[in-house]
Parts: sequence; C-alpha cells; structure tokens
Amino acid sequence: MSGARVVLVVDDEEMIRTLTEKALRHFGIQVLAAADGEEAVRVYSDHGATIGCVLLDLSMPRLDGEQTFSRLRQLDPAARVVLMTGYPMSEAEARFGGRGLAAFLQKPFELAELRRVVEGVLFVA
Repeated sequence: MSGARVVLVVDDEEMIRTLTEKALRHFGIQVLAAADGEEAVRVYSDHGATIGCVLLDLSMPRLDGEQTFSRLRQLDPAARVVLMTGYPMSEAEARFGGRGLAAFLQKPFELAELRRVVEGVLFVA
C-alpha cells in the first residue's frame, strides 16, 4: 500500500462505513476500516506509516471521536484527521478548535464533497 492513497475510515454505523469505503475505492483510494475508536487505534498502530488520512466519526461507542483523535495523535502527532459528523461545524470547532483537524466533513455528504475533502488532505504539500 502507498501511504499517500490510504484512508482509514472510522464509523460505528456499518452502512455509512461501507458506502464511504466503496466510494473511496471507486476514486482509486485504498481503504482500511474500523467500526469504533478502539479498533481505529489498533489499525493505526499497525498501519500508521501507510495511512494518509483518517476519516473519523464523532459519536461512537467505546472511544468517541474526541478520545480516538487524542489516541491517534499520541501514536502520530502528525496524523491527518478529517472529522465527519452530523453535528454542526460549530460543535466540532468547540470540541476540536486549535487541535489541528485536517478538515471537517458534514454528514450527510455528497460523494463529490467526500472526494474533494479527502484528496485535498491526501495531496496537500
């Protein structure tokens, strides 16, 4: 796997995770997936060197998005994380302001928006 084209999708909702995975693969992006924050930390721990960005849901059981973000940053302070949530952007800014999110993706999102955000994060200099 090439790190520049691998995305870790983290969402506890199977339908959203599966559709997001399929869309990213259709765009030519390799995908790893996790159903919750604990699994995401394990996957990132095993494959972090190959992961170009993480699409992270905010509301999940076991480790929520905020806790998962903190754990990912402990593993890799440069981890590029895109928060995807149905909550308004103001909520994300209140919880993550100044913590270095790579981007924000409002659910539900259009596939074109998913592609624009992910490619923007993966291919930024």
